[in-house]
Amino acid sequence: MMKKSNSLFGKNIKNFTLAFALIAILALGASCSKSDDAVPEKIYEEENPLALYLQGSGFNAATTNFINSGNYEFGYRFSPKVKGKINAITFKIPDNATNTRVTIWDNATKTVLKTITIPTTTANVEIKTAIEPFQLEANKEYLITYNGNDWYKRNKVDNSDSTYPIASGNISILGYQWIGGSTQTYPTNLSSNYYAGDLSIVFQQMD
Repeated sequence: MMKKSNSLFGKNIKNFTLAFALIAILALGASCSKSDDAVPEKIYEEENPLALYLQGSGFNAATTNFINSGNYEFGYRFSPKVKGKINAITFKIPDNATNTRVTIWDNATKTVLKTITIPTTTANVEIKTAIEPFQLEANKEYLITYNGNDWYKRNKVDNSDSTYPIASGNISILGYQWIGGSTQTYPTNLSSNYYAGDLSIVFQQMD
């Protein structure tokens, strides 16, 4: 009788071990399945608002090159419709240049948020300068400018004003601003009948 009892006990232990192993395997499978079913983070396309800005404003109709024409701090004011970041700066002018200063401003406080130096520019060649991603808040107003004495003046054929804001993907262009001089000074002059550049941002939406 003892022998039969021991055999039954051993069989129960074996069954328990198999059941435990099966539960562990099912739990592991469920865990892996849950991980595999997780929604991957969405990666948004990068956007450069300049082309749509020029198209929407009509300033792509006529272009005049200005070279060695006196220093100015100039660029466009903008607001992101969504939270995002600037990954790079694009820059193109009709002359060679070195160490061009680019500034990103907080438009509300008129203070400098970031300064970027573009080491070398070749005439009429657009360059793209990667920067450490710079985060932007949705619906906040910023201004991006560069300081130089070379630019493309872009305007309508009849030199008439354009109406702001101008939609360009996830960016709203709010106006063009400028001021004379070579110092890093917030540009207080607004002009609605042309744009001078070319300077722009590479923007990417963030969740």
